[in-house]
Order: sequence, then C-alpha cells, then structure tokens
Amino acid sequence: MRKAFGVKPIGVSAACILLLAACGDGDATEVQADIDLDGVPERFAQGEGAKIKVIRKIGGDDHTAQYLAGVQQEGEALGFDVDVFTANGDTVKYHDAISQAINGGYDGLILSHGDDAATVDAVKRAVDQGIEVVTFDSNPDLETIEGVTLTSQDDEELATLALGKLIEDFDGEADIVYLWVDGFPPMVRRDAVYQEVLADQPGINELERFGVAAEDTSTQTQNAVVALLNKYREGEIDAIFATWDAFAIGATRALEEAGRDEIDIYGIDVSNADLQMMQQENSTWNYTAAVDPKLIGSINLRILAKKLAGEETPQFYDLEASLISRDQLLQAESEVNMVTLTDVLPNWGESDAFLEDWMTVLKEHNEQ
Repeated sequence: MRKAFGVKPIGVSAACILLLAACGDGDATEVQADIDLDGVPERFAQGEGAKIKVIRKIGGDDHTAQYLAGVQQEGEALGFDVDVFTANGDTVKYHDAISQAINGGYDGLILSHGDDAATVDAVKRAVDQGIEVVTFDSNPDLETIEGVTLTSQDDEELATLALGKLIEDFDGEADIVYLWVDGFPPMVRRDAVYQEVLADQPGINELERFGVAAEDTSTQTQNAVVALLNKYREGEIDAIFATWDAFAIGATRALEEAGRDEIDIYGIDVSNADLQMMQQENSTWNYTAAVDPKLIGSINLRILAKKLAGEETPQFYDLEASLISRDQLLQAESEVNMVTLTDVLPNWGESDAFLEDWMTVLKEHNEQ
C-alpha cells in the first residue's frame, strides 16, 4: 500500500537548487526542511495541504468527541484544515451540512453514521464533483459508489468478544436481557452474531429486550431496566448484554439504583464515562468490547489522505476490537481513563494502519 499513483515528488537535488536560488547559500535550515520532504506527495510537499470536512450524524457523547479529536489531530499534524460538525441525531441538519460541504470547496469528506438512503445520494454528488470520501459506520449501500472507502469497527468481533465472555462465565446457561436497537448498520451486524449464538447455545435464554436511539438513550434505558427489575425477582436475571455503551450506562444506573448487584453487564464500546462507571464500587459492568474511537478518527483521516495523494485505498476496512474487563481496570495503581488505558491494555489506541512513510515525514516537518 505504499506505492503512490500519479504523484511525482520533488527530488532532493531539485529542491536544493530551487531553495538556493530563492534564499541564497546561507539559509541551510530552509534547504534542509525541503530536503526532508523528499518522497512526500507533491501537493503536500509544496504546502498545498487539504481542506477536510467531518460530518457525524450522531453526537453529544464522549465517543463522538474522541472520534472527532482523532480526525482533527491527525489532519492538523499533516497540515490539513479540518472542520467538524455533529448533527446530534438530526437528519435534516446532517444532510444540510453535507450539501454545504459539497459546495464549500472541500477536498475530502469524512461521514460518520450516515445510515439512510439519502446519504448514498449525497456521496454520489460529492464524488461527481471530485471530492474524496471516507465513511464510518454508514449505509452499506455506499459500496456501490466507486472510490469510496467504508470503515467500521469490527462489529462481529465486538459482539463475539462480549457475548462469548458471557457464555464462558455462565457455562452456556444464562437468562439474559438483550439491549439493542434496529436500523443502524453496526447494530445489524452485532445482532447477526447474537442470533447465531442463540441458535447455537440453547442454554442462553432471552427474557426481554429493549432499545431506543435518542438523545436520552441512557435515561430511557435506565427507566426500562428499572421496570424489568420490578418484574423479575432476584436470581431470575443472570446478565444483561448491551450492544451499545449508552445502553450499558443506563442499565448500570438501574442496577445500582435497585441494589441488584447480582446481575452482570457485558457491553460494547468504551469512553471515559464508561471506564469511570466500570471502576465504581459495586459496579456490575464487568466487560466491554471496544475499539479506541480516537484511533478510528485517525485512521479515517489517513485513508482520506492517501486518496488525496492518489494512492490505492481499500473499499472496506474494519478496525480490530479489544475486550476490557473490570478486573483489569481495578488492578491498576490509579483510576484508568482513555489515555491511561494503554497501561492496562498494551497497544490500545495504537496502529500503523495506513500510516505511510511520507505521512511521518510530513508530520515531523510540520512540527518544526
């Protein structure tokens, strides 16, 4: 993946001649700076950079904040101008932002959680105008558009890790509550794993299910789980499988409120708020499977940078998941957050995926 197409970087000798003619023999520092850019795609070596717009349909949560931070930091390190927008679940605002970006002179778009058919139409318009596009957890029909990369967390692995641990802990025999909502590509993929497990594990019995996607998802989940706890007496629910951390947060609060610490929670996704909740005394949120959201943003930006450089990029890319346990967190010397999670999980948040040599050179140059 390190071969560039249609890109002719300025050679070392040419760079030296140009700079010496413009600046004189004494400006060795500036000459060295351009020599260091040898091998960087021409548009970036000449300081053209790129104008990027990141538009996320959902928002208002820690995961969104970290995802956007990952995109911005990676982009700015490469010398790009990166603008971000979150629609907080408002479909109209989401598509208005895309339309404005298409007409706003942007070189590339990163779209997150565009789950509807209108997103496909919008991306077609963008591509037709020569805008490069990378998407995250969006409508799978985007694969019909040539040149677009669809990224996602490895949702099958996320569900397999969390649900597999539940099955292991209960030796394949458990009465559970399933927290899930339809209509979102990652949820559909996670549910597919769940349905396969139910078919293969007759000892896993689903008692109830609940799920809603809204600005107050965790609050609505908390209320729903409280109602379920009034319905089922102690010992009648073994565990809760939460396919989204907003569900797990609501369920954890409900269990704490009711004093039902005999019920274990197995979740998906992670944030600072999630980690804090898992480390609270008597928390029953025992496991969560996750991908670092900041890393997702960084990798999305790298893929887009490669497109702008004329390099090959894949049509699909899934980010590898990890399983985080409450026991691991409690063994740390101090409270664990998203930054210090690497102390508990080596290599958390680290990946050289799509990190080309020229990107490293360009970052070092921009730090000068």
